[in-house]
Amino acid sequence: MTNLDRIQHHIVSVFGNRELRTLTRDELQRFLEGKASLSFSTTDHLRWDLKQMFDLAIGDGIVEKHPATVLFTPRECKKPDHQSMTMKEVQDVLKLMDLRERLVVKLAVIAGMRPGEIFGLRRGVFGECSVKIQERIYRGDIDTPKTVKSVRLAALSGTVREDLEEWLNRDPDAGPDDWLFPSEKVSKPISKDNAVRRYLRPKLLAAGYGWVDFHVMRRTHSSLMRALGIDPKVVADQQGHTLDVNLNVYTETSLESRIEAVETLGSALVN
Repeated sequence: MTNLDRIQHHIVSVFGNRELRTLTRDELQRFLEGKASLSFSTTDHLRWDLKQMFDLAIGDGIVEKHPATVLFTPRECKKPDHQSMTMKEVQDVLKLMDLRERLVVKLAVIAGMRPGEIFGLRRGVFGECSVKIQERIYRGDIDTPKTVKSVRLAALSGTVREDLEEWLNRDPDAGPDDWLFPSEKVSKPISKDNAVRRYLRPKLLAAGYGWVDFHVMRRTHSSLMRALGIDPKVVADQQGHTLDVNLNVYTETSLESRIEAVETLGSALVN
């Protein structure tokens, strides 16, 4: 959905009425330079989109020349500022939050989950020490997780399970298919944007943590795990992304090793 939106909004809106064989390298490069006000990631994805289009067109014999092979992402594009929190900052943020928001932050920072996965959780997907991630909420729609690796069992530390149990006990009559974080309309989950705007961001701003968002939380999980000496493959499997083909085709970490990993992080934050 992200790729489709990006291609429709940026590429089709400009070149939608053109035949591929009429496009030149200079024209495509000027197009990318005209996107320099966007983030580096978005513009770089557009460059890759164009390359893939012409790869497919060459393979299907639609064009004979490939003008996108030597395109480059403009240097003027804004590079992202990859911030993450320290242990002390995570502890400060957790103290700001009421139970629901604290559980959301713990699922992001300690369990390494994406926001769409967190708000797409149902009450019946939890095991004793893990959660089965099989759905996500993306732009208000119930969707499958981002990648094949994203469908996974994520380990839960003791400190996450404590808040989870307390939260579940607040509505003991809810069923396993009910949303873990329902909206005011109980049949729907609360949206990430609403949760951030109404509950998370005001407290973060008031305490000087306005720079903290879900991207920061996810990077914090990786950074703190690395600082604690956790095997990077364990971290990758916990977060549901890849390291490289060799590791992910031939190596799997056990749920037990990931439970031990998140327990290490959870205990460090509590103590």
